[in-house]
Amino acid sequence: MPRRLLRILLILLLLPPVLATAMGWLVAPSFLHPVVRPLTPDLIREADASFAHNHARCEDFLVTAPDGAALRGWKVRPQDPNSSWVLLFHGVADNRVGTIGQSEILLHAGYGVVMMDQRAHGESGGAMATYGWLERNDTRAVVDALVASEHPAHIFALGESMGAGIALQSAGIDPRIEAVVAEAPFASLREASYDYAGFEEYPLLGKTVFAPGAWMMLYRGGKLAGFPAAGVSPEQAVAARNFPVLLICDEADTTLPCRHAERIYAAARGPKSLWIVPGAFHTAALGFAPEEFRQRVLDFLRQPVSSPRH
Repeated sequence: MPRRLLRILLILLLLPPVLATAMGWLVAPSFLHPVVRPLTPDLIREADASFAHNHARCEDFLVTAPDGAALRGWKVRPQDPNSSWVLLFHGVADNRVGTIGQSEILLHAGYGVVMMDQRAHGESGGAMATYGWLERNDTRAVVDALVASEHPAHIFALGESMGAGIALQSAGIDPRIEAVVAEAPFASLREASYDYAGFEEYPLLGKTVFAPGAWMMLYRGGKLAGFPAAGVSPEQAVAARNFPVLLICDEADTTLPCRHAERIYAAARGPKSLWIVPGAFHTAALGFAPEEFRQRVLDFLRQPVSSPRH
């Protein structure tokens, strides 16, 4: 009887991690190939109406990534330009139109905006999404093209979720990006995998019982994509270069809870601020507190910056 009980206990203890490991193996390809949100005619009309309302001029912007992938997006010029530009980064399984609300704030204030589909999203090419590993070099190519065509006085970045993580990692390697606004960023791909493994509700389970699933997903994903998952880390990026960051944490976010932004804030070497938005869920700060969002973002971008480099 004791042996039978022991076997049952061992099965109960080992079954969840074993099943989690198997699930991690199976789902690894899906996080490299997120669902593509097409840039439909309706979305284009929505964007055109927004730009027209702000008297802004939009043109197609095509950039070739270092690995040859075609990156497609828009350059949008405001009616009264202030000579500064902001790179906008959308979230996973979205496209450039996902940052249209943020673009309206910036265009009205005189900032030019660059709205690109990230690789493997929208109309951009690329075999898979790597959450910053390749995308940071994509950003450098976009900045090269922007500098060559527009000669901006200053370049900033604003990102949402996955895009926030990419924006931080891009600024970590390119000093031409002078400051970053990041809403709901992930601290690292490994840390985000624990939330995924915990069904975005129970991160403690993701870090304990289901942790083998998170580890397997990252291991197999990294092998399939040919990049080290441990190297995908906005937390490391802000520690590597001391640029200003405004981190926005949505209090009710279960997808990427506030601990991610808090870890990045703790690691950041440059001027930093953290805004926790009461009651807001994932990337919903603009909807929950539109006026405060606008004021905080514009105040942050208007802070003294270094002399123009471009």
